[in-house]
Amino acid sequence: MAKTSKVPEATIKRLSIYMRVLKDLEKRGTEVVSSADLAEICNINPAQIRKDLTYFGEFGVRGVGYYVKELHFDIRKVLGLNQRRNVVLIGVGNLGKALLCYRNFSEHGYEFVAAFDSDASKIGEKTPCGIIVRDIKDLPAVAKEFSVDIAIITTSAQGAQEAATAAAAAGVRGILNFAPVHLSVPKEMKVKKVDLTTEFDNLAYHLQPG
Repeated sequence: MAKTSKVPEATIKRLSIYMRVLKDLEKRGTEVVSSADLAEICNINPAQIRKDLTYFGEFGVRGVGYYVKELHFDIRKVLGLNQRRNVVLIGVGNLGKALLCYRNFSEHGYEFVAAFDSDASKIGEKTPCGIIVRDIKDLPAVAKEFSVDIAIITTSAQGAQEAATAAAAAGVRGILNFAPVHLSVPKEMKVKKVDLTTEFDNLAYHLQPG
């Protein structure tokens, strides 16, 4: 299951959906699921599921379907989730605190190891989930100690670039950016932007009458 740059971003997002559905099926004791049933649960065309999976190899048995436990394991491996990913948060406001306390991250292999802020009044504060807010200047040492893969940025727009620059300098390879601003980072660094306003706009559009 070699990684390929030709895989569409939409396929990667759907793999995440398949993985979570398969995890739920596995918890319920389901051993085999047909492509039609999996498609119905995911609200995706069966042909699309088969196409997405063919980027990474051959899965399932014709006339039988997919072995749930095996496919769940294989998709986790494809997504790089067969190992835990250490995460730091930069910007400990209301959103940052909520993300730190979101237990589902840990269940899926993402572990918060530290939280940082540049506001002196917040440094040393204990967050509701028990993580102590540290000075952003400590990021390089923490990133090295814990081999941090991902930084989540929940700062203001004004502070986001400084946070991204600090993360890049500390050797962090990926950023999930909640700040409403474009970040300039080294080309080898991966950045994903979470734009909640865009999602609200999309939802508002679909709520309009026929």
